[in-house]
Amino acid sequence: MNIYDLVIADKEKIALADVFLAADSRQKLLQLIKEHRYIRQLSEYGLPVSNKILLHGYSGCGKTTTAKALATALDKPIYVLNLSNLISSRIGETSQHIKHAFDKAGREKAVLFLDEFDQIGKARISEEKDVGEMRRLVNTIIQLIDYFPDEAVLIAATNHPEILDTAIVRRFQLRLAFELPTQVQLDTYYDTLFLPFPQYDPLVSRIYGISYAEAKDYTYNAVKFLLIAALEHEEKQGEES
Repeated sequence: MNIYDLVIADKEKIALADVFLAADSRQKLLQLIKEHRYIRQLSEYGLPVSNKILLHGYSGCGKTTTAKALATALDKPIYVLNLSNLISSRIGETSQHIKHAFDKAGREKAVLFLDEFDQIGKARISEEKDVGEMRRLVNTIIQLIDYFPDEAVLIAATNHPEILDTAIVRRFQLRLAFELPTQVQLDTYYDTLFLPFPQYDPLVSRIYGISYAEAKDYTYNAVKFLLIAALEHEEKQGEES
């Protein structure tokens, strides 16, 4: 398996202002962006920039979108590595693939986004017969994180932070939690979703207690149903006239 088949360059541009974030999370990311803007001056004082971020919480609440938006704000390419597609029965091979991904992002001063980061923790816990090899993999990850250059940015995402190795978690300077949005937050999001077709807003009942991704799918499916029904009605009227 070639690492270039696993590391996907994502060119989608997303403005950080368009991402729904908790106020404290947004503030931390804005501070990180400022640090990278003044990275040379900070280094003159021996001050390291924050460049390792752990995004954790509910699925569909914006972790991937946040990673892309941060890359856009930093004007850096972003490489996406899904660890669930990478974990191999040959641990040495997995370690080598991960090392290649880190090296590539480091050379290009890029953002490396590790999706489903808990796959490392899960494997270490569940594969008892391979505890020694999995421990070596975790040690490799720790070393790669420790030596990751300041000019590059590492972002890891997980829905299950509780199973991550604590030594790895400590390496991340920023740890941002993604919770299910409140009713107020979802209403704001629904307002945004209905902007292109406001005529359907009063016709669709809003549901709550779901993620942003679920709200988007629900809204688009409802609008498509109503739009197709309207088009079919127009066609029928045209045939009858």
